[in-house]
Formats: sequence, C-alpha cells, structure tokens
Amino acid sequence: MDILSLTAVELGKKIAAGEVTSVEATRAYLDRIGRVDKDIHAYITIETDKALKAAEEADRRIAAGELTGPLAGVPVAIKDNMCIEGTLTTCASKILGNFVPTYTSTAVQYLIDAGAVVLGKTNMDEFAMGSTSETSYFGATHNPWDLDRVPGGSSGGSAAAVAADECAVALGSDTGGSIRQPAGFCGVTGIKPTYGRVSRYGLIAYGSSLDQIGPLGKDVTDCATILEIISKHDDRDSTSASEKTINDAEKSATDFTSALISDVKGMKIGVPRDYFLEGIDEDVKASVLAAADKFREMGAEVEEFDLGMVEYAIPAYYVIACAEASSNLERFDGVKYGYRTAEYSDLHNMYKKTRSEGFGAEVKRRIMLGSFVLSSGYYDAYYVKALKVKALIKEAFDKAFEKYDIILGPVAPTTALKCGESLSDPIKMYLGDIYTVAVNLAGLPGVTLPCGYDRNGLPVGLQLLGQTFDEKKIIRAAYTFEQSFKDNMKKAPCSAGMNQTQEV
Repeated sequence: MDILSLTAVELGKKIAAGEVTSVEATRAYLDRIGRVDKDIHAYITIETDKALKAAEEADRRIAAGELTGPLAGVPVAIKDNMCIEGTLTTCASKILGNFVPTYTSTAVQYLIDAGAVVLGKTNMDEFAMGSTSETSYFGATHNPWDLDRVPGGSSGGSAAAVAADECAVALGSDTGGSIRQPAGFCGVTGIKPTYGRVSRYGLIAYGSSLDQIGPLGKDVTDCATILEIISKHDDRDSTSASEKTINDAEKSATDFTSALISDVKGMKIGVPRDYFLEGIDEDVKASVLAAADKFREMGAEVEEFDLGMVEYAIPAYYVIACAEASSNLERFDGVKYGYRTAEYSDLHNMYKKTRSEGFGAEVKRRIMLGSFVLSSGYYDAYYVKALKVKALIKEAFDKAFEKYDIILGPVAPTTALKCGESLSDPIKMYLGDIYTVAVNLAGLPGVTLPCGYDRNGLPVGLQLLGQTFDEKKIIRAAYTFEQSFKDNMKKAPCSAGMNQTQEV
C-alpha cells in the first residue's frame, strides 16, 4: 500500500479498517521527511519520538473503539505560530527561538482530541509577515514543484509539506491570504474560514482582527473534514463565533462534509472584472476564466460584474495589519520569555538590543509602519481612514452577495515566483496579495484549489469566496469543480533523490 498517495480521509479509513496502523503511517511520513525535507525545508521542528508515541496511543484507542473519527491516527503538521504544550513554537523568529509553551492552541487540541498525530511544526514567514516563506529566521522553504521557486506565504511550510507528501494534512493561518496563496502556489487545497469560525486561542497574533486558522490538504474533502473538527465555539477567544452571532440556522451548522455534493446547478457565481485588469499573468487569467466556463457548463449561472474598492484593499490592509502587529509584538521584549540580548547596560538598552537582534527586517519594517500610523497626528489620517475603507469593502461584498452565491477569481496575479524575486522588493510582494487581503478585511470565507497549469507546468490557484458563515456553498462549489478537474490533476514533481513511494 502506498500510504503517501492517500488523502487524509482515505488514510483514516484504512487505519480504521485495520489495513494499516497509525504507527506505520507515521513512520512512512517521518521517513519521507527524512528524505526530502533537507531540500524543501517545510519543517522547523520534527517531533519524531512524540509522534510515534502518539501514534501508538491512537492505535490502542482505535482498537478499543474509543477513537472513531475520520482523522484518527492520521499524521498532520501544524504551522509554527500555533502553541503546542511542550513543543518548541518559534513563529520562525529568533526572538522566540527558545519558546516552549505551557498550553496548546484550541484548534490544535481539537485535532489531537480527534486522534490526529502531530508530526511537527512547519516553517513560515517570520511572525506570518510575508508572502513567500523566505523571511523565516531558520531559512526559506522551497516549492516542491520547483525548488528554485517560493511556496507562497506565510503558511508556505504547511502548503509545501502537503504538496511534497510530508504530512497528510496541515493547519495554517490566514491574515491576508496566507493559506490561500500558498495553496495556489503549491497546487493543494486550502480554506480560510469566516473570521470567528475557528478559535484563535493559542495562535500567536499578527493582526488580531484579521487572523484566522484553517486547513491545507490534498483535496476539498480533507479540508472540509478538518474544518468540521476545529470549528467550535471557544470561551477563551472573545472573537469566537457562537450560535447567537449567526442569524441563519443553516449557516451556523458546522457539518461541512455534508456539503461535499457534486452539483452547482442554479448556483449564481459572480466574476469581478476588477480582478482581470492590468498585472495578471495571461496563463493565470486563462485558467481561471476556463474554470468559470466550466462552472457555466455544469449548470451554474456565471456573469461578470464590477466589485469596486479593489484598488483600496492593499493600502487599507497594510495600515490595519501593521498597526495591530506593532501592538501585538510589543510583548516580545526579552523580559518574560524568548530571546534576550547577552549584553546590555540598562532596561531600556536591553529592550532595544533584544528587539533589534531578535526581529528580522520584514518584521521591523511592519512594526515601524504600524507605530507610525498609530502615532499622534497620523492616527486619524491613516488608521481611522483605513478602518472606514474596511467598512466600505465589506459593504461592496455584501452588495455582491445579495445577487451572487459565490465570487470566483484568481488567488494571485502570478504562479509561484522565483526565490528572491519579491523579497528584494517589498512593494512587489505586498501587491501580490491584491486578490486575497480584501477577504480578511471583510471577514469572509474563501477556498483555493488548483484549476490549471501555466506554461512552466506550475499550478494555478482558483479562489472561491462566500458570504460570512456560508462555508458550505464554497465547499460545494469547490468539490464540484474538483470532481470535473481531477483527471487533469498533477503531483508536484520530485527532484533527484526524492523517492515518493512508501510501501507497507
């Protein structure tokens, strides 16, 4: 049996049926990591002993009938900005290079309670600030489709791990596209849930009003299954949605796997003209519009419309995100935990040297920008104005969803970029988020899945957006498209020495 070729749900079924054990599956993935991760660098921390011990416990509980869920015994990976008790959690930063939490993120705990086996913590842009996974203090992650290209960011490690068969499924976080864009670059599937759908407790914050945890998997079924497990109200997160915050009873239901239906007949899909103007690669444009045509063939009503406010999304997002980041990262000062500079003269000098040595260039850039827009004299001119634009963007989406069930578009203007191509030009990197950041500003759910390939054979990502708490519609549409496209699906090429098959 080729364990690594199975989806997470398929593997869960094999484990439940006794055809393979969790220990065998965990060893297969650990062996795979040992062979290929030196080239891809998807992981920061690999918990070999803990994973095997957890797999043994999962096998015991499955045999005893205590674990019956779809992911019982399945090996998973966790982005390194989600706390796990007793496991190094760094946010890919020197300043947290020795931080071992005493508690576990709620979303991760739900997976562990469901019997999933955590293999380790995946690489990312430092403090989730970046779109390439190159700003990590521990070194860049590489795209399994082409090692000279980036996997996207900031959840690039999670996306690359799934694409390279280094885990069955993974958790990422999305502040401005950080699940969806790397999913598109790596040819996998990712879901950014509605803001508040998944608890942020234990997620080390970047932008508190924008961050959201979500799954990355090999297909829509895997992502819907994980989302169903981790979507619960959490009293420890003040922004966690409860039944009272959702008006529509159907939307409040979290049985997302019930939406895995191949049927879009009568569904109304809007395609924003604003997304296909200057700056988009022709191969990306062609693949996404071909996907729109496919939906039309399958019985959906597809039409173009003017969304508006697109040009204001990037500046509004970066003002708000950086302002929140400057506040959230204030706690990392070398006093209570994390890195502290070796030599200092007084308390103020210790703060200054610790933060100067502990943070990378991109994090410092965003802290300074955030501090500037929050400073006296500039607060109203920038931050307050950005909040007003945020409200207008949400109004634009609300108006669109009065007419359409789903909005369809690209996830990024290009396919995966060459390593170093945008890192030297931060503005170019920021502009690459043009199709994703507005979704976070409006708190909407979105899913990305492959819809084609460019002239270099790199995957093109399709993005489907829904109204708040309406994940079922985008899951249904994504699943329907996936069924029509699966014969064209390709695996990420393996470079020399990356033997993929693991037989048991």
